[in-house]
Amino acid sequence: MRRTAHASMTAMIPLALISLAGCTPEAESASEPSIALSAVEFQRPTRSGEPNLTVTPDGEALLTWLEPVAGETWALRFATRTAGTWSEPRTIRESEEFFVNWADFPSSVEMAGGEIADHWLEWMADVPYAYHVMLSISTDGGETWGEPFRAHDDASPTEHGFVSMVPWEDGAAMTWLDGQAMRGPEGAMSLRFRTLLPDGKLGAEVLLDGRTCECCQTTLARAGDGLIASYRNRSETEIRDIGIVRGFGETWSEPALVAVDDWMIPGCPVNGPQLSASGSEVVNAWYTGSNREPKAFVAFSTDAGETFGTPIRIDGGLPIGRVDVELLSDGSAIVTWLEGSGGAARVMARRVTRSGVAGSAITVTETSGERASGFPRLARVGDELLFAWTLPGDEGGIRVRSATLRVGASSSVGPSASLDD
Repeated sequence: MRRTAHASMTAMIPLALISLAGCTPEAESASEPSIALSAVEFQRPTRSGEPNLTVTPDGEALLTWLEPVAGETWALRFATRTAGTWSEPRTIRESEEFFVNWADFPSSVEMAGGEIADHWLEWMADVPYAYHVMLSISTDGGETWGEPFRAHDDASPTEHGFVSMVPWEDGAAMTWLDGQAMRGPEGAMSLRFRTLLPDGKLGAEVLLDGRTCECCQTTLARAGDGLIASYRNRSETEIRDIGIVRGFGETWSEPALVAVDDWMIPGCPVNGPQLSASGSEVVNAWYTGSNREPKAFVAFSTDAGETFGTPIRIDGGLPIGRVDVELLSDGSAIVTWLEGSGGAARVMARRVTRSGVAGSAITVTETSGERASGFPRLARVGDELLFAWTLPGDEGGIRVRSATLRVGASSSVGPSASLDD
């Protein structure tokens, strides 16, 4: 049985750490970032890939990734970063049944009591895209993990994935794409939601949208007193713009659009949105190819996602997409995306304010536009930002780099600044 899909796994995952000192609203229109690098801190074997980052309630970073062990066996690893230092990698699970995919990758979330829940994808049958979302919970900081269990009720040999998880009340909340209705010619992918308690008990499944894009990432955030989920919608006429739903538990709004891009595409672009929220402030980042022109946008909300402002374009003219975004303490945001560059690609970052002021774009790293480069991930830890990305073909494995970003009008560093210089 084929255990990987869509990607060459000859890759490394480096990380960059950026400190956001001096991000004040007064400096937003004139500020430029300056960057200083420190030494490499962390390495993993070649062919590691599919990194993901999350932040715990205590302000620690948690990184998950996949790496080969032997033959068709893969290991799902994780490490935590406390006070600027990464822990030794630990293993969540080793298996020959992992569905290893460049765009749909594992994640972790820490609950209020310190329990860690992790998800991954697992083959269920020897047919294309017959895989399920599996969960496991650790109650001792990741030293041991409980017996895996399926995240969704449906057991059909169809696609289930693109999970988003966030802490919620005593446990966690999650969304995923569910393919149970896709077995017929008129079937469609759906977006579903449920809660997870520390003891592994799952809440009721809730259908959030019965017709969505088939393989774009979902995103979930806590906003105001509830939750907001975003994803790529799919109309009956194949318009695939970015949708949102708001709510919690079993009560959710009707699907709405963040913006009307009118992107008609008769297939999945594998390019989902990303959310970041703090209180009632929300920012959504996404990619579109409407009018045959690739573009990347962010839009801000101050009412927990009930309404969004005018989209702000952030790309440099040749975006590949694969966005991520984090709100900063002053209400502005850092957005990352892949930008095409003479047959190659660059991971870019830019600071954008609610009023639409955009700073210069910074090159985080040179990379590839191929599927093997995956989806760069971004997480905010206090006044620092962590980046994780995959560099295809490199022999170095996972690398952790740290850098400092200072925002101030006196900086001389412009849009060509690079974390790899």
